[in-house]
Amino acid sequence: MNWFNILLKDKRFLWLLLVVNFFGTIYGYYWYRFQLEDTPIHFKIFVPDSPTASLFFCFVLLAFILGRNLPIFEALAVITLIKYGIWAVIMNILMFVVVGDQSWQAYMLIASHGAMAVQAVLYSPYYRIKSWHIIVVAIWTLHNDVIDYIFMQYPKYPGLEQYLPQIAYFTFWLSIACILYAIYVKNKQQYLRID
Repeated sequence: MNWFNILLKDKRFLWLLLVVNFFGTIYGYYWYRFQLEDTPIHFKIFVPDSPTASLFFCFVLLAFILGRNLPIFEALAVITLIKYGIWAVIMNILMFVVVGDQSWQAYMLIASHGAMAVQAVLYSPYYRIKSWHIIVVAIWTLHNDVIDYIFMQYPKYPGLEQYLPQIAYFTFWLSIACILYAIYVKNKQQYLRID
């Protein structure tokens, strides 16, 4: 086992990741505060996509620290962390192209969401997901796309509304790609033990 795998399994590093993801999750819900104020109660759970994805990963990390696996949360984490990590990076870059110079928060969002996707991939060999976990999470993920783009509860990026059909189309296929990646992960699992 190389030094990088040793680092990924080190409990001190797992605690560090848990703390970073926990505070990132809190900030993410704070970032959505204005949109959540205007969101009907039956849609609220589907609006803060990225912080909910990182919350799922917090449960995964805590389970790893305790020497356990939570496969349904691992499936939620691998699909949603990658999806919303990539999605937010692309939307913020698109904002830069369409609107011009962005605030420091936009660059922070690009870095943090990119890290979301990377950590999901790095820990994927440790997941113990099964087919039914992927089916459940696929339903959740595609249903979330319907809520976002049929019921118009998508994350608001001023200046990108003109591209909403293209963003919705991209988001759907990004969901499919992440679901396919989860299937790949399930088939390639090494069942590595985190001590």
